[in-house]
Amino acid sequence: MALIRRDFFARSVHAVAPDLIGATFLFGGVGGRIVEVEAYHHTDPAAHSFGGRTERNAVMFGPPGFSYVYRSYGIHWCVNFVCEPEGSASAVLIRAIEPLEGLAKMRRRRGLDDDRLLCSGPGRVCQALGISRVHNGLPLDAPPFELHRRSRKAVEVAIGPRIGITKAVDQPWRYGLKGSRFLSKPFRA
Repeated sequence: MALIRRDFFARSVHAVAPDLIGATFLFGGVGGRIVEVEAYHHTDPAAHSFGGRTERNAVMFGPPGFSYVYRSYGIHWCVNFVCEPEGSASAVLIRAIEPLEGLAKMRRRRGLDDDRLLCSGPGRVCQALGISRVHNGLPLDAPPFELHRRSRKAVEVAIGPRIGITKAVDQPWRYGLKGSRFLSKPFRA
């Protein structure tokens, strides 16, 4: 599988997000296949960048192909991939992956054995992979990150509204691998 380089992210967040479905995401050799993401465009009131640059979201205003890691509700770390030309402040939130590599480490970090629950939510992804604030602003095409394009085999991408937000809730900017049992929440039929 071909590695994903930073230039992959220098496109519309709405092109990058569905293209990530089926890609392999490893962090320090631990991870799996991306099965669910959400797009956040800088014009979107639900995006952290919507109100302008802050210390917290500064990496979103930088070049594409870098990690934006933040704490959600003061509890969970979440990882996003910065997209679009520098200054655009758009990103893709990684919501769920199918765990494939480093399962023993993921189980230990999460304190459970159910593979379906290891990475089925953005906070679970970061806990299972060991991603935290210290990984904010790192390039996505260099260790500890490793991203591989999905195989040439076509994947069926489900599209629906994002979840867990209170603004712009009707935007169909959530993308997932249709039929995956590793989604954080099923898509509506």
